[in-house]
Amino acid sequence: MKILIDMNLSPLWVQFFENQNIMAQHWATTGNANDPDTIIFEYARHNGFVVFTNDLDFGAILAATNADFPSVFQLKSQELMPSRIGNAVLTCLLRYEPYLNSGCLITFDTLKERIRILPLK
Repeated sequence: MKILIDMNLSPLWVQFFENQNIMAQHWATTGNANDPDTIIFEYARHNGFVVFTNDLDFGAILAATNADFPSVFQLKSQELMPSRIGNAVLTCLLRYEPYLNSGCLITFDTLKERIRILPLK
């Protein structure tokens, strides 16, 4: 699994994931900070990344395009730092890894998780 971390999340997530042997990169090291979400989405799709974000626009892009990839992992939490929710995020990622590899949308908060298989219909 490869994780592409959106601009709205801390670059500290890169080190957190790498410490768990998960390849991760932050968009700040890949593209421009003001790139539209569609550019990030296409980069992830063409390069086999899961988009890791706090931005609901990626779910909207999935719905509008009827895409079957990339997978999107949306954080819907007030806590966004890996030091606070990293272990719970990791547990969820590993639990749903087969689905993330084949295409899904996961919405995660500290109380519940929701998964939808792609394409969204």
